[in-house]
Amino acid sequence: MGDLPSYRVQPAPVFAHTGVDFAGPFHIKSHTGLRKAVITKGYVCLFVCMSTRAIHVEVVSNLTTEAFLAALKRFIGRRGLVIKIYSDNATNFVGSQTELEQLAKLFAEEQHARKVNEFCCSKGIDWSFIPPRSPHFGGIWEAGVKSVKFHLKRIVGSRNLTFEELTTVMVQIEAQLNSRPLTQCSDDPNDLTAITPAHFIIGREMQCIPEPSYINLKESTLSRWQLLQAMQQQFWKRWTSEYLPELQNRQKWFKVTKIRLGALVLIIEPNTPPMYWQLGRITALHPGQDNVIRVVTLRTMKGECKRAVTEICLLPLDGD
Repeated sequence: MGDLPSYRVQPAPVFAHTGVDFAGPFHIKSHTGLRKAVITKGYVCLFVCMSTRAIHVEVVSNLTTEAFLAALKRFIGRRGLVIKIYSDNATNFVGSQTELEQLAKLFAEEQHARKVNEFCCSKGIDWSFIPPRSPHFGGIWEAGVKSVKFHLKRIVGSRNLTFEELTTVMVQIEAQLNSRPLTQCSDDPNDLTAITPAHFIIGREMQCIPEPSYINLKESTLSRWQLLQAMQQQFWKRWTSEYLPELQNRQKWFKVTKIRLGALVLIIEPNTPPMYWQLGRITALHPGQDNVIRVVTLRTMKGECKRAVTEICLLPLDGD
């Protein structure tokens, strides 16, 4: 495992360096009072600060360039101008979630890329993609959103919420995530406070309005507002039970594998047909600042591609 990038450890305004990810789809209905309300798909766009781990959530009504740029403008208008944005490569959406194929198509469209580049260039924002099929390169935002995506889909489930209701739930969940403790405030043994992402956003801890617990009540007996509160209370209960074990130190990737040019490797591809082995030759090495190789360029029967070293298997050679 390599050292943290410079933008992770150097002081910078909150959300100056931001990672972006998506969750969804969720069902959104046009009105609560109509028996046959129109049901559409909605998505959640999550922005994660790379240095403070603060999270900002925007609900997107559809997967179009205009809707994505509108969410990006709302984020910049409320959190300030961004220096650089980091996101998954479009192929990661196809490989991990087939339900986000629309998102992959959107990011692959030349017109979408042109409009996003024009907007970012006008604001002085750089956009950086991680290597294809290498989600661990975006570990900072993956760690921040995996619990959101995992638990949110199980809490919302098949419920049809309006755009305002889904936005309300997401803002409350955003506040819960930004209230998590990061580190101690001081070495004073009498100081029982901790620094949270909210301190970097609003300068103090997040506070919530006291509400009675609705978790153990039947859903049919709850009003729409009580149902929304029950959903965010369920999220808090499930997320905290998963967040606490993550505070324990984990150690991995200590072994360095020797990689050389021209080596024949087996490429790890999901959903391959039986007896199909994707092979490639290493044509270029891309070492990091610590001279550790984590990304390589491969020549395959279909052309050249980049892969992380965790997505390839070196074939055994005589004498090695």
